[in-house]
Amino acid sequence: MDFDWTPEQNEHYEGTLKFARVALEGRRKESPITREEWERCGEFGLLGLCVPTAYGGMGLDTLTTARVIEALGRGCSDMGVVFAISAHLFATVMPIVEFGTEELKEAVVPHLCSGRWIGCNAITEGNAGSDVFSLGTRATREGDAYVLEGTKSYATNGPSADVFVVYATTNPKHGYLGITGFVVERETPGLRTGAPMPTMGLRAAPACAVMLDGARVPAHRRIGDEGRGGSVFQASMQWERSCLFAAYIGMMERQLERSIAYASERRQFGRTLGSNQAISHRVVDMKIRLEAARSALYRACWLRDRGREAVVEVSIAKLMISEAAKQSSLDTIQIHGASGFTTELGVEQTLRDAVPSTIFSGTSEMQRDIIARELGL
Repeated sequence: MDFDWTPEQNEHYEGTLKFARVALEGRRKESPITREEWERCGEFGLLGLCVPTAYGGMGLDTLTTARVIEALGRGCSDMGVVFAISAHLFATVMPIVEFGTEELKEAVVPHLCSGRWIGCNAITEGNAGSDVFSLGTRATREGDAYVLEGTKSYATNGPSADVFVVYATTNPKHGYLGITGFVVERETPGLRTGAPMPTMGLRAAPACAVMLDGARVPAHRRIGDEGRGGSVFQASMQWERSCLFAAYIGMMERQLERSIAYASERRQFGRTLGSNQAISHRVVDMKIRLEAARSALYRACWLRDRGREAVVEVSIAKLMISEAAKQSSLDTIQIHGASGFTTELGVEQTLRDAVPSTIFSGTSEMQRDIIARELGL
């Protein structure tokens, strides 16, 4: 493995870091991402990083895509914005790119890459939770269309989305092999969205329920063959668990920089905070967790670029990053003391944004189950 970044990869990283610090830092914190901001991200290329250039993307490989998302997470202090972009790209656009027909890709993907359309992934249901393939939503074939009935929960970007990737059961008897994915546009009769859900963190990426009441979807809007939805979703999760979580690597680096600066400047009892071993060791532990998680992620992405599924490696990286992000957020607050507890500095926001990382894209418990299963246990 070559540990050097190419000039092109460095250019992508530095350019994204600058874009995030200039174009996204002036926004009203934790407010839903606006259409203008969405289109700005599309123009810069963030909404199509790993999408082939033929469909309006940048055609980057997995590792370079992760590196760009890392820069975005480091430069943009509002992780909700980064999460909204990543959910759009990895859970909505990439399933269409990898499994959709040529007709479907040409009709939908360029609009999603440009930022003209916002994408939403709708698979989670209130009664299913982590058991994503026990879906109550049904898709019944009627001639050249499918009729969808059911309700989805926690659909990120749902309140403003133009396009929904919806997973439904086409054959309940076949379980995992009875799930099918569809591209459903907002104006489809029978589709409606609920109010944005109040959340602990990631507030710039609003989520809502998606109700499907006799929504009629043309068969050519199906993603892949009927019954292949389970594979489509799992493939999108591999993208999400690797590249999306690179954003938290960037966030942890931002926390480390901020903590070092504060510990070097803040004086107590006649000396800087950083000269106290209790503080310096806490900062060192933050650095160790960051580098360990980063190495795990880069290796998982490197393997994926070489055609390996890397199921264990991706789950290890996702687990390490999410747990490390939560702990580093707690450490940052502790180092900042009372200032970290108040909302004025925004230090506490990183904890609220880090907690859901151990839940979405498969909980930490699920990642351990995946790793155990792959180990033959």
